[in-house]
Formats: sequence, C-alpha cells, structure tokens
Amino acid sequence: MLVVDDDAAILEVLEMRLSAMGFDVTATARARDALAAVEGGWFDVGLIDLRMDPVDGIALMEAIHERQPRLPVLIMTAHGTIETAVEAVQRGAFDYLTKPFVRDELRAKIQRALATRRWARDRERLLAVGETLASSGVMARILDAVAQAAVETTEAERCVVFQLEDDHLVPMASAGSPPPSWPELEAAAATAMSKGVPTSEPGQGGRVIVAAPLVVRRGPAGALVVETPPNVAPGEDDLELLALFSSQAAVAIRNTHELERLRSGALAALGRMAAQVAHEVKNPLAGLKLYARHLEDRLRERKDEAGADVAAKITATIDHLAAVVTDVTAFGRPTEVKRALTAIHPLLDECISLARGRAQHEGIEIVRTWDPACPEMMVDGRELRKAFLNVMLNGIEALAPGGRLVVETVYAPENETVTVTVEDNGSGMNEETLSRAFDLFYTTKPQGTGLGMAIVRSIVTSHGGQLTLDSASGRGTAVRMRLPVGTSGEPGEGAGGSG
Repeated sequence: MLVVDDDAAILEVLEMRLSAMGFDVTATARARDALAAVEGGWFDVGLIDLRMDPVDGIALMEAIHERQPRLPVLIMTAHGTIETAVEAVQRGAFDYLTKPFVRDELRAKIQRALATRRWARDRERLLAVGETLASSGVMARILDAVAQAAVETTEAERCVVFQLEDDHLVPMASAGSPPPSWPELEAAAATAMSKGVPTSEPGQGGRVIVAAPLVVRRGPAGALVVETPPNVAPGEDDLELLALFSSQAAVAIRNTHELERLRSGALAALGRMAAQVAHEVKNPLAGLKLYARHLEDRLRERKDEAGADVAAKITATIDHLAAVVTDVTAFGRPTEVKRALTAIHPLLDECISLARGRAQHEGIEIVRTWDPACPEMMVDGRELRKAFLNVMLNGIEALAPGGRLVVETVYAPENETVTVTVEDNGSGMNEETLSRAFDLFYTTKPQGTGLGMAIVRSIVTSHGGQLTLDSASGRGTAVRMRLPVGTSGEPGEGAGGSG
C-alpha cells in the first residue's frame, strides 16, 4: 500500500493503522519519492492527500496512473466537499476519504478497492487464458498460460500442472519459484484426482497446498496444484479461480486427445494411400534417373557443357523426388518397433558423427551433455537413429556459420524416462511455422519434403514417448524427446498413428 501525505503526524498515524491491519505500507511525504516507489515496485492500493505542496493529490494520482494505470487510489482530504469528491473520481480516483478517518470506513473502502482491483486482474487473466485456448492448438503453451495465470491471480508462490501418463503424474507446466518438495505437490495432485474435487492441505513452513483435478471424459487426467506463501490461507475466491483454471487446462488436454484420435485414423489412411502412390512412382523415377545420367554423359562427350548442365539439373531434381518418395514410403509404412537393450549415448554419438560433416562445413559447434545416470533402454536403435539424426540435421540447417547445437540427455528415475534434447541457437520459428511443424508436406526448406518431423514424432510415439517443440523467432529451437526406459509405453499404430 502506498500512502502519501505531507502532514507528518497523519502520515505516521496512517502507517501504524494500516500496518496493524496487516498491510505492507510504503509511506512518504514527498511526491517525487512516491513516484520513485511506484517505478521501483508494484502496489495494490494508494492513499493520497488531496492538498499537498507543490503537487496536489490529483496531479500526483494522474502521474502515478501513467506508471500503474490500474492502481486504485483513495483521495484523502480534510476539506471534503461534493465538488472536490466528484472531481477526484472523474479524474480517476477510486473513492474519497475525509479526515479524521473512521476506522471501519477506512477498512471498508480499502477492502472494496482491493476486491475491485483483484476482480479486474482476475478477469484479465481469464481472458488471456481464454484467448490462448482459442488461438493456440499447442497444449504446452496453453498449460503454461494457465500455470502463470494461476500464480498471478491467487498470488501463490508456485503452480504446477500435472498430467497423468502411464499411471505416473508428470509435470507438464509450471510457474513461480521452484518447489521445495516435488513429492508433496505430486501427492496433493493425486489426492485431488482421487476425490474428484479441489483439496487443501498443509505444506512446509506454514504454506498451504491447493490442488484441483483436471477432469476429462475418461476421468481425472491430472491436477493443477498451487502452493501459497507462508501463513497465507487461500480463500473461497482462490478456490473458484483454481477450479476455472483447472477446467481450462482440462479442455486443452481433452482437445489434444481428440485431435490425436482424429489424426490417428486420418493419417493412417493417408499413409496407406501415400505408400501406394509412392510405390507406383518409385520405379519410373529410377528409370528416368538412368536416362538423365546417360544423356549427361553423351552431352559431355560431345563437349556440350550447357546441355550437360541441364541434364545434371534433371538428375538432381529426380534425386529430390526420390527422396520425397522414400519419406512418403517410410511415413506410410507402419513402424514396427523391434526393441533391444540399447545404450543411448553411443547411439547419439553415432548420429552426431554423421551430422558433424555438415556442421564442420558451416563452422558449427556441437556440444554434448550426457547424464551419466542414464541406463540402457529397451528401444529400437534403428528407428531412433533416424529420429535423432533428422532432428540434428534440422538444427544444423537452422544455424548460421559459427552457431551452436547442444545435444543433452536427462534421466528421470521417478518415472523411468530419458529426455533427449536437441537445441540450437539459430533462426527459430515464427508462430505459423511452429503451429504447422508436424503438418504433412509443410516445409520452409527449398529442398524439404515436409515429412521429417511427422516421422520423428511417429517414431517417438511408437516407443511410448512424447515429443515437444519449443521455438521462437531469433531465439532458436529446442526439440525434446522423452522416452520410457522400459517397455511400459504402448506402441503406436504406426507412422500414421502419432499423437
């Protein structure tokens, strides 16, 4: 709370009263100190004296509103008239207080100002999350927005959105400070899911953990969990807001599941058709390539370099078409996962060696960060090699000379998964490219087929894993592939059955 009054005695009394009410008070007698405080911090309510020298209270309020437009301000004066009250409210004051203060009136008007400010803030957060939900089909982005909004509206220290995957609760999004105890938050999420209603329980250091289940048609799919600051108990409004945010997170998860189901059937049919078309095209392409090379050799024998160059371009175009056919065939063919106990780091080393030739040509640095705790995994090394190499080459192609590609592994023993991250500091993707990264035949590369990332996701999904993509223009791209160590993940339905 910001209090500004040039009467030192009144300022001291107000500071004591408001502190006794439990408010964090910044009190000053000078306008310039008040403006400095507003620029350096954030306030929930302002109390400003109307008649001050050299700046009157209304002028100071307007200067403060230039810095914090939604700050509710109560104008104080011992010269209360209806005209000054109307002028103060018309020029942006929330309300008007006359001196000497009546304790109950002071408290009531401050509480009303706080409630109004909170309502406006919560409305903005709900609208922001709703806009994200409506405009983005990326579940991770929606869950991030929900977690951030939950922290800001409830003033919690942290928020974590858990999703149930293979009977394990997996943190999918978080906001605020890191939790002192992940197991406590996970236990609270499990309790809320089992009861089917928001729950509240004590946390460490006088904190309170509140969890709301994410309910979809098949039952609880996770939970939204917040942890309050020490000795702060959530109110009914907080619980209602958490219920709203948890329902929005549940909508995002439900929409993702529906999209996966629809995509599974549609892409499987498309894959079968594409494979048949590719098979019919493959043999004629091989013949055309032989003819083009024969023509190029004949023209070079006749010293017709211009004609030979045209024939070479025909050969190169045929090679590109053959690559498209190969990708289409791979996409249309169901992925048969042949699992064997595999050390993940040598497999990644092999992919890095294959990619390094192109990286050296561009003067690109490749950095590997291996988690020594990673165990051997029951995976199909041949299929994962294709996925890892595809992602690495994509990262290298996005880098300018002198760029950096980081390949990292992290083992999570609590859910027995290994996350392989391939991150570059290249050009990144804009919103449209990111939203269409897995669309068939969509590519920004002159010679791309637009099937690479769809195949990568299919391979990861067939292993019971999950692929996430994080990118922004000018800030690079990070591809994270989270894979189960054992065979608990359910294989997908082939290349067309990815989520």
